[in-house]
Amino acid sequence: MNWLLFLAALGAVVANPFQSGLNAELHKRLGSPVWTTVVVYLSGLAGILLVQAIFRQPLPMDKAAATPWWAWLGGIVSIVSTIIGLTIAQRMGSGLFTGASLTASLVTSTLLDQFGLIGFRQHTASPQRMAGCALMIAGLWLIARF
Repeated sequence: MNWLLFLAALGAVVANPFQSGLNAELHKRLGSPVWTTVVVYLSGLAGILLVQAIFRQPLPMDKAAATPWWAWLGGIVSIVSTIIGLTIAQRMGSGLFTGASLTASLVTSTLLDQFGLIGFRQHTASPQRMAGCALMIAGLWLIARF
């Protein structure tokens, strides 16, 4: 694997608890999960429009038309994830919330890879991969217990 891609993935994962904490604090101050999510996504839209102004990427309409319907649902899934995170992250604590998020992501990813779903290349859920998921679950239990 390209080590730059691995570092970029690590950066995204490191950002996760910060994002959860920031969103949860905003929710605590605003008191509304829906309006907090609106603010989160508006600030994200402002950020991506700034990036677009710098890099000036044209929208590939020919590719957009050929995109499967389910590929357009990422934003909706993200909204659900954001609302859940901002309402429970601070109550659970950063370690437990992030651990639960990462463990659930890893188990789900292993299943998506096993069946080659939503555009992922098929990777067999080998005993070693399953053991990795089990270790994540055991680690999550330890974090929750102690």
